[in-house]
Amino acid sequence: MAKTTVVTSSDSRACVHNACGVYIQPSRVGPFSKPDIPVGPLDPLTAGQVIAHYLPAGAIISDEGATAGGGVHRFAANIEPHDHLALTGGAIGQGIPVATGAAVASPDRKVVCLHGDGGAMYTPQALWTQARESLDVTTVVFANRSYAILNIELARVGAGDPGPKAFSMLDLHNPELDWVKLASGMGVEASRATSVEEFATQFASAMKDHGPRLIEVVL
Repeated sequence: MAKTTVVTSSDSRACVHNACGVYIQPSRVGPFSKPDIPVGPLDPLTAGQVIAHYLPAGAIISDEGATAGGGVHRFAANIEPHDHLALTGGAIGQGIPVATGAAVASPDRKVVCLHGDGGAMYTPQALWTQARESLDVTTVVFANRSYAILNIELARVGAGDPGPKAFSMLDLHNPELDWVKLASGMGVEASRATSVEEFATQFASAMKDHGPRLIEVVL
């Protein structure tokens, strides 16, 4: 009969040593290096650089930034130690609920949720839970006014040459979403950033304060 060992220790290095009899020294990716505040237009890269600059040690990132959230990844190996909760497969809509659960499980840690505006429309009601429970979550919504990831999937399935009607189904204009009003209506303090300077000021404030916040980054 096979023997199953259940490990409850949080020390992964000790687990490896106990299981294999050999201690494996984890490799260092690189030295700590916090990026500077960028200059220039507000885009996924500069927004990610701002987040990397201000992210506190021990933070938890719930990442559903999708097509707009990759800017943080460029700096993640060298910034403050943090946990990263990524998307499962190609699903969308889990980012805000996962951030909510992380904040419930770890109330002493800052949670940052990176989210595309399309995916965020799947589960915005989790913002109300954050307000109700006074959870320390900062949600950054990248507002490119499109289900951009679904446009990519449309091309992958070999849809040929989609017409205006098909593309309009993946567009988030007409009417344009207002995430400041959506979040405020559920009790979450919210603001909008249209420049690097505005986003840096708003995100820095959110990292210092406790409680739910939402920042709409207009791309």
